[in-house]
Amino acid sequence: MTLPRTLDVAIVGAGPAGIGIAVALERLEIEYAVLERDCIGASFRHWPDEMRLLTPSFPGNAFGVRDLNAVTTDTSPALALDCEHPTGDQYADYLEAVAAFHELPIYGDVDVERVVPDGVEGDRSDATGEAGGFTLETGEGPISADYVIWAAGQYQYPADGSLSGAEHAVHVSTVDSWATYAERWVAQRGAEDAGERDSSDAVDEPRIAADGAGVAGPVTDDVVIVGGAESGIDAALALTAAGVSVTVLDDDGPWQYRSPDPSEVLSPRTTERLESALSEGRPLDLVSGARAEGIEREQRGPVGGDEYVVRTTDGDVFRSRAPPLLATGFEGSLAVVDDLFAFDGAFPALTNRDESTETPGLFLGGPQVAHDGQQFCFIYKFRQRFAVVAETIAERLDVDAESLEVYREKRLFLDDLECCEPEYCDC
Repeated sequence: MTLPRTLDVAIVGAGPAGIGIAVALERLEIEYAVLERDCIGASFRHWPDEMRLLTPSFPGNAFGVRDLNAVTTDTSPALALDCEHPTGDQYADYLEAVAAFHELPIYGDVDVERVVPDGVEGDRSDATGEAGGFTLETGEGPISADYVIWAAGQYQYPADGSLSGAEHAVHVSTVDSWATYAERWVAQRGAEDAGERDSSDAVDEPRIAADGAGVAGPVTDDVVIVGGAESGIDAALALTAAGVSVTVLDDDGPWQYRSPDPSEVLSPRTTERLESALSEGRPLDLVSGARAEGIEREQRGPVGGDEYVVRTTDGDVFRSRAPPLLATGFEGSLAVVDDLFAFDGAFPALTNRDESTETPGLFLGGPQVAHDGQQFCFIYKFRQRFAVVAETIAERLDVDAESLEVYREKRLFLDDLECCEPEYCDC
């Protein structure tokens, strides 16, 4: 396909949000395209082999219950993939199948480097008050669009938690397989233990685990993980299953709390797996109240090798053979267009139609959508906004949007945000 140069709508990103919104737009008489810097579902393709979707897939569509991981009204990853918790590659396969079935106009290897509102700042509207359009600067040349939907996701934009010495660590999103990663450090531990037994200078040090208050003992673990939310605990579970000793540091300790919203605490699946691992006596220490502030790399004693030191704001010290793992979240792709959004704390400020309050005509889709402090960070949450955005654009382009009524009928059209009051979220 030849890359179009003029569009009604440009969707940036071909993940679940970009594909889901594109399917909604496909029902409308609108010229649109999906621009993807890599390939469909690229973030999922980069997941570690052991990672699975947290929300379960189940083929309940025939009974009016949508599969939680579906991005359209009539598909089920559970049925398509024959599994309950898909891997990243499996889910990317599902997204590819949806795109192929609907013959979506997706252009890969198109990196959107900048989005420039047409007209001068503060004067982007026509006589009706609508947005004045955009120029998307890409590696393949400029593209003009009346509206832009930013759906580029987060996973490929890791954050280092502003830790000094973060260059000595490894972000969890860069690991292809935890089993393969573990093999190296299990082997190194065996070699070091053998060397210490042969060294007259070796001093046996008992393993003294850190307690829940964050008081560190003189132990050297195989791995220290900074961050105890989903990605950190998932990594810890995979590594300990492979025989690696792990300490997880987290300021809040989300494993200690329960909530009906898995955006705020560990998901039920992760909690269940964690409880099983602890009951099995795996070498796993969970340390709450520990805010890491710096990482150092040191040369070990007479047997050689490097050792890594993680220091906390309370002055505690945690040591590891392997570079510490950072489960410190993601910057998100909004860094590319953050000048086009105002921010309400950590979240981009949006209208009740997911449009930037700063830049008319620019919409947000995916896990960075938030209203009243409540994140729509799971697929089953943010997919309910696809048709809301599509309908809004259709109305402005004076296009019939009746075909989107199926989203309302199948309860995939959340336009009443009263559920997202700060004191209570029922979504």
